[in-house]
Formats: sequence, structure tokens, C-alpha cells
Amino acid sequence: MKVAIIGTGYVGLTTAVVLATLNHDVTAVDTDKGKLGLLHAGKVPIHEPGIQNLFDKVRHTICFTPDVAEAVPEAELILITVGTPLKNGGANTRFVKQAALEVAQVCHPDRHYTLAIKSTVPTGTNRHVAKIIEKVFAARGVRGNVSVASNPEFLQEGLALQGSFYPDRIVVGADCEEAVNTLRCLYQPILEQTFDSPSSLPRPAGYQPPPMVTTDPNSAEMLKYAANTFLALKISFINEIAGLCEKVSADVTEVARGIGLDSRIGPRFLNAGVGWGGSCYPKDTAALLGVAAQSEYAMPITEAARTVNFRQRGRIVEKLQDALITLKGKTIGILGLAFKPNTDDIREAPALYIIRQLIKEGANIRAHDPVAIQNARHALNGFPVVFTNNVCELTHKADALVLITDWEEYQNMDLKALAKRMNTPFLIDGRNVYTPQEAEAAGFHYIGIGRSSDRVRSYAFDKSEL
Repeated sequence: MKVAIIGTGYVGLTTAVVLATLNHDVTAVDTDKGKLGLLHAGKVPIHEPGIQNLFDKVRHTICFTPDVAEAVPEAELILITVGTPLKNGGANTRFVKQAALEVAQVCHPDRHYTLAIKSTVPTGTNRHVAKIIEKVFAARGVRGNVSVASNPEFLQEGLALQGSFYPDRIVVGADCEEAVNTLRCLYQPILEQTFDSPSSLPRPAGYQPPPMVTTDPNSAEMLKYAANTFLALKISFINEIAGLCEKVSADVTEVARGIGLDSRIGPRFLNAGVGWGGSCYPKDTAALLGVAAQSEYAMPITEAARTVNFRQRGRIVEKLQDALITLKGKTIGILGLAFKPNTDDIREAPALYIIRQLIKEGANIRAHDPVAIQNARHALNGFPVVFTNNVCELTHKADALVLITDWEEYQNMDLKALAKRMNTPFLIDGRNVYTPQEAEAAGFHYIGIGRSSDRVRSYAFDKSEL
């Protein structure tokens, strides 16, 4: 199938590589000259495990262009994958609308097209885009024939390829059966799992072909926001429980393990820590609240999840203040800058907020990350942060070490060697990577999230119960 993809960010580029691997004829459009230059040179402009290797195999079959008119006229399917950044508390759909307008201007009037919106957009965007296309055709004096569908993405950075080849579900929202059939044809190899798995991404044991959920456009758009918000709620819930665990000397990791065994709850997204960041959860929860505000509908649970999440970042600063008495003049080592492992994405990364707050308190900051230093350096421009490529340098005469992103290489550090290099070996484990026992055995004063190193439970009893 001939596919045009508008936008080559995380979603657009991953989609282009996956569809090319499935032998679709892909042309990808982007106006960023720097990004196009890298792609033409065979270099992937994002850090995503496995994507460079797969791109190397299919890049000569993908056409990259800045010109919509080069990609769209001969395509059967057009995918819009541009960004929808926050604006005034809601999702800014300007780039989606602009893409739709440009597409409509170059469509052949005597051909049928399916245009699918993969960008995360507020409810009603699908139908608004359809009206934009109708207006452009009217201005051109042609009837045109474009079916608009919603095809939300559920990409997980760090696991983008796995989630693309082996998804939990594929969602299509459309009022036109022809659009549904076009997208079913596009995804047929995935829906039936008939493709040859890439050698680096074998099909997971026991994986069953995913369902294709077909619904109306509004429900498909809402489905994406609801899914991301629920996951954000789950993380904020366990972080709120972690705060109470600290008050009563309970261990949140034990609590999470126990409740996660309940099949109705499940273990995923129950890891207490510094909270969520990235390009999805902060933006999508805010955008959902924006939709609710426009509809004059209160969503206190979603609001509370955001409050808990951003409070969690401040708790790291408080823990450091409690441990060091004062932060002024103290040297703090930061382990991890990306918002999650296996990505260089620092959008809404908790580390950036924590670093800025520590600097405001007069602390000296050193920071390390396996891949995100360049992006963090740009985001923290003007803040006196010393970036280092060596964890040992990070800890030299430091007063505390804060683990923020749970990269695999941080999970197997020689804690004893690091502790010996520090002035005061405090370890703030913002992801509960280590147990209190192993960290303290290595010489660290360990402070985790929602856990107690002494394992002493203290309960408040009513005397009448004794």
C-alpha cells in the first residue's frame, strides 16, 4: 500500500520504519531540514532501542521529503503524526489542521484517499479536520473524496518497536466503512501476525494476534486520553501510598507486590518513584482536563493525579534537605536525566525540575545520563550544571547521590566503590532500584521512596483496643 506520513517525530518515524518493514511503500514528510538531513544520511534523529538497526535495512525504500505535494497525490493512505503541544491548558491542534489543509490542497479530485489521524487530539478533531478538507475542496472547485479516520497511537518510548509489531490492540474510529477497511488492510500483517519478525525483535512467547477495535471517531479520540490518564492515575496512586508508607514505616515495594498479584489490578505501573514525565502523561492529562473544562465537567481524580505527581518531585528536594540540613554549597550527583530509560527524551523529565530547585537552594550539581546529556544541556541552558560521562567523577567528594532514571547500568553499580569517593554517602533512590540492606552494606545512608531501612512498623493504637 502507498502510504504518506506527515511528521517524523517519535510516532511518525517509528511508524514509517515499521510499515516499510512490512513492505508498504512509504513517503514521509517533515519540514525540519536538520532532521531530514540526518535521515537522508542514514542517521535516526531519536534514541529508540533497535530503530537504527531496522532503519538501516529499510531506509532506501522510504522516501523523505519536505514537500506534501510529493508524498500525497499518489498515496492511498495518509497518516498525520504531527505534534499537539499544550496551549492554554489544552492540546494545540494547529499542526494537525495545517497538515490536513496542505493534504487537501494536493489531493487528486478523482481519487479516493483515507486520511488517518494518529496524533493525540481532543474529541471532535476528526470531524473538524473533515470540515477543513471539505472547505479546501470547495475553494478548489472540486468534490474530492477523502475519508477521515482516527487511528490513535499507543507508543511507549523505549519500547516503540515492540509495541508497534506486537501491540495490545489497534484502534480505528471512523464513520466510513471504506476507511476502516483501508486501515485493516494496512495492519493486516500485524493483526494476523503473518510477517517475519525482525531478528532483533522476536515475537514474544505466547503472544496472540491483537484485536482491531472499531468505533466512532469521538470514542477513538477519547479512548487514547482515557488510556494514558488511567496509567498516570495508577502511578500517582502508588506514589501517594508511598508517602503514607513512610509515615507508618511500611515498605511500598512490598505493598505494590502484594496488590499487584490481584488480577484485577496487575503489577505494571505500580513502581513508586519520582513521578511521571515525558511527552504523553503530563500533556494528555492536562488536555483531558481542558476538554472537561470546555464541557463544564469536573474531573477531580485526574486533577489529584497531577497534583500528586508534581508533589513527588518536590519530595526529592525535601529528602535531601532533611539528610543534609542545608543544600547551600553541597555537591549533589544526579543519576539520570531522561524521563525514562532507553530514550533521550527530556520533555517534562522530573530530573530537570529537581535540578533547577536544587540550584535555587544553592547546591552544586553534577549530572550523568547514558544518552540524554545533549538534550538536557540545551534544556538547562543558563543553569550551572556540570555534565559528566563518568559516574565515578559524579561521586567524587559529593555530598549526596540521587538516582532519578532507572537505567540498567545504574542497577548494577559498585556501590561500595562509589560510597568511598563521597564526602557524605547519602543515596536518594528515586526509583527504589536498590534494597536498603544492600545500599547500607555498601556504606550508603539509604533513602528510598515509600520504604523504611529499619523495617520497624509503628502503629497507633486506641487504648480501648488493648
